Amino acid sequence: MMLHQISQTNSIFSEFLAEIRDVNLQKDSMRFRKNLERMGEIFAYEISKTLEFEVSETQTPLGIAQTAKLKEQPVVATILRAGLPLHLGILNFFDKAENAFIGAYRRHHKDNSFDIALEYLASPDLSNKILILCDPMLASGSSLLLTYNSLISRSKPKHTHIISAVASQQGINHLKTHLNPKECTIWCGAIDEELTAQSYIVPGLGDAGDLAFGIKM
Repeated sequence: MMLHQISQTNSIFSEFLAEIRDVNLQKDSMRFRKNLERMGEIFAYEISKTLEFEVSETQTPLGIAQTAKLKEQPVVATILRAGLPLHLGILNFFDKAENAFIGAYRRHHKDNSFDIALEYLASPDLSNKILILCDPMLASGSSLLLTYNSLISRSKPKHTHIISAVASQQGINHLKTHLNPKECTIWCGAIDEELTAQSYIVPGLGDAGDLAFGIKM
C-alpha cells in the first residue's frame, strides 16, 4: 500500500502542522480551522498529480490553447464533524467534486472501553470513481475502516485516497492489515508512534473536533 507522509519533505505544510499542534495557538479556533483547510488544499494538490488528465482545446482572447484538464472529478468524503475544515480545503481545489458525509463517534462504556457507532451516511454513487476520504486524526483506525467499509458496501470506487493530518503508527498498521493495497493510498501529515489505551495519539494534537468547533457534551 502506498503511504505518503507530507512532512518528511520540508514545505509550508510543516508550518501549518506545527501550528495545529501548538497548545497556545490552539486557543484560536478560527486559525486551527484555517490551517486544517490549507493542509487539505496541499493534500488535494498532491493527490491531483496521481489522477488522469486529458488534453482539450481552450479558447483564449487571441487563439486556441492546448490545456490539460481532469478526466473526472473525485468524490470527497469526510467523517463529521472534525473533518469539515480538511474537507473544505480539498473542495477548494476539487471544486466540482461530489460529496459524501458520515456521522461516526466513539461510544464509551463504564469499563473505559468503547466501540465505534456510525449513525449517518449520505453518499453519491461511488462506482468506478476516485474517492478521497478525510479524517484529521487517524488513531486506532477503527472508525475510518468502519466508514470505508460502509461506503463501499453501497458502491465500490476504483481507488480510495485516505487523508489524515496526524496518524498513529498503530492506525496505519491497522489499515494496511485490513485494506486492499491496490485499492487504497494513505496520505498523512505526520505519523506519531504512541497511542494510549484510550486511543489518543501522543504527542498528537488533542481533539480536532473540539479545537475546531468547541467542546461537545
